[in-house]
Amino acid sequence: MDTAHEIREFLATRRAKITPQQAGLPAFGGNRRVPGLRREEVALLAGVSIDYYARLERGQLAGASEEVLDALSRALQLDEAERAHLHDLAAAQRHRPPRRAVRKTKNAVPASLTRVLDSMTESPAFIRNGRLDILAINPLGRALYAPLFTTSAVPANIARFQFLDPTSRSFFPDWNTSVNTTVSLLRTEAGRAPQDAELTGLIGELVTRSDEFRTAWAKHNVRLHHAGCKTFRHPAIGEITLDFDAMELPAHPGLTLTAYSAEPGTPAHDTLRLLASWAATGHDHAPADDRTGPRTGHEPTGRN
Repeated sequence: MDTAHEIREFLATRRAKITPQQAGLPAFGGNRRVPGLRREEVALLAGVSIDYYARLERGQLAGASEEVLDALSRALQLDEAERAHLHDLAAAQRHRPPRRAVRKTKNAVPASLTRVLDSMTESPAFIRNGRLDILAINPLGRALYAPLFTTSAVPANIARFQFLDPTSRSFFPDWNTSVNTTVSLLRTEAGRAPQDAELTGLIGELVTRSDEFRTAWAKHNVRLHHAGCKTFRHPAIGEITLDFDAMELPAHPGLTLTAYSAEPGTPAHDTLRLLASWAATGHDHAPADDRTGPRTGHEPTGRN
């Protein structure tokens, strides 16, 4: 990843999103050549010189202090994910580990975590890395995500499925929102791990093969993805909306455990029980020799 280019595009797109009125500045004249703030306005808000800010926006963040980055974050009204991304880009340019360093070695899922997955019998759950590879998944999770496991790709990758498999548009009813989240997560990971060759390869593949991905990637949006709800249209049980919690695993940097649940007594909870019954019959769309990736996390999960 060209870090200087990423910095330029990220700062320029953030600046374009804020109007002078939103920043508390008077809007002089009605003929502005830029959709958002001018560089000099960002410099004023951040308390730095115009020349210095211009150097920053040209991609020269390596010499910027934490205080300058924080001032710039306030001036551009960055949210938590965007602030972290800015700091990660600066760390990458300094050739230092980002604030939340990713795992340098292969994303092996420890046996203790596969036991945790197996114990979650009423919640679909899986463990992924920052590239959105599913590295381990429990039986109910595999049943929920059955359409992802209909090919021989190992490991199954959420982004590839969403952008390259036409069935994803049915599986994710709110496809546009879902894929924008996916792109934002990959963009966030690119800031954390700019030297990840497999991540770079995945992004290059999707940019080449998907117009929708290419358009969303150019927006330079980032986000944290800790909790919320997601709707699926499952081929066997129909539509179901579940709450999710995504938990980063501090003892295993780079890995995230995502679990879905439904409040007892709700239609979603009844549908989740129906999914469990469907999974118990063995109708998981998986080949008999299970070449499509992890089932419960005990098997080898393939390359990273």
